[in-house]
Amino acid sequence: MPLPKAELHLHIEGTLEPELAFALAARNGVQLPYADTEELRKAYLFDDLQSFLDLYYGLMAVLRTEADFEELAEAYLTRAAAQGVRHAEIFFDPQAHAARGVEMGTVVTGLTRALARSEERHGISTRLIMCFLRDQSAASAMETLEAARPYLDHITGVGLDSAEVGNPASKFTEVYAAAAELGLRKVAHAGEEGDPSYVWEALDLLGVERIDHGLRSLEDPELVRRLVADRVPLTLCPLSNVRLRAIDVLEEHPLPRMMDAGLLCTVNSDDPAYFGGYVDDTFHAVHEALGLGQERLRELARNSFLASFLDGSAAEEELRARYLAEVEAYSFD
Repeated sequence: MPLPKAELHLHIEGTLEPELAFALAARNGVQLPYADTEELRKAYLFDDLQSFLDLYYGLMAVLRTEADFEELAEAYLTRAAAQGVRHAEIFFDPQAHAARGVEMGTVVTGLTRALARSEERHGISTRLIMCFLRDQSAASAMETLEAARPYLDHITGVGLDSAEVGNPASKFTEVYAAAAELGLRKVAHAGEEGDPSYVWEALDLLGVERIDHGLRSLEDPELVRRLVADRVPLTLCPLSNVRLRAIDVLEEHPLPRMMDAGLLCTVNSDDPAYFGGYVDDTFHAVHEALGLGQERLRELARNSFLASFLDGSAAEEELRARYLAEVEAYSFD
C-alpha cells in the first residue's frame, strides 16, 4: 500500500486517458483527429503550457453528458485509491464545457455522482473546486460564478487556471470577492510560468489560501518570508513542470530547496493522463530524482492533509487526525 496522502492539485479533465477518450468519442459520435490511442499518446509531447492546453481543450469535446463526467471521475478515484490517496480536492473547468454547450448542471451533477460514493467505494473523502479560466474575461468568470449558485452545496472553493502570463490575478479581484461572500474557499494558479509578482497578486488581491504551483517563489526572498510566515501551502506538480518545460529535468526541480526554506510544500499530479504519472508515481519520481528520503516524503504527505480544506468541524478534524496518524504509522518497508 502506498504512503497515505491527499491530492490538492488535480484537474479532473486532465485525467482523461486516451482509452476513455476514444470510448466516449464513440458513444457521443465525436470524431477525434487521431487514428488510435497510440497516435494520441504520441501527441502528449509539449513545448510549453499553451501547446498542452491546445490538446487538453480539444479532447474535452468527448465530454458531453452527466454519465461522461461521472465515468471520468470514477476512473480517477479508482486510480487514486491505488495510489494511496485518502482525500482529493478536484478542480473542474466549467467555462471550457459551457463553450461547447455543456451546462454547469451537467458537469457538477455527473462529477458529484461519483464523488458522493467515493468514501464508501474508495475510502477517499473529496472536495470540488471550480476554476475560472484566466485567459477569458472577468465578466465570463462572474457569469460562471452566478451559474454555479444552484450547485454551491457541492462546491467548496474557486480557483484560477489556464494560461498565466499576461493574465494576472488582478483581473479577477471582484470575482474572488463575490466568491468569498458566498463562503467559498479561494486558491489560484500562480508562479508556474509567471514570475513571483503573480504570486503576490494572488495573495494580496485575491486573498487566496493556497497557491497552486508557486514554482518560482524562490526567486523572491521577501515572498518566501511571507509564504513561510503565513503558512501558505504550495501545491507543486513536479512531473507537470518537466513536461511543460518549466524545468528541464526533474533533477533540477527546486522542491528540496523550497522545503529547506520552510515552505509548506505538497506534491500533486496536476493532469496525470498527460504528464506521465499519478500522485504516487510523482512521489516515487521525486524520491529517485531528488534524493528525498523517507522522512521528507512523510513530510510531504503530512503537509497535504494539513493544507486540505477539511472544514474545521469536529468530525472533519477527527478525519484529518486519522489521516495524519496513518502517515505517521506508515512503514516504508
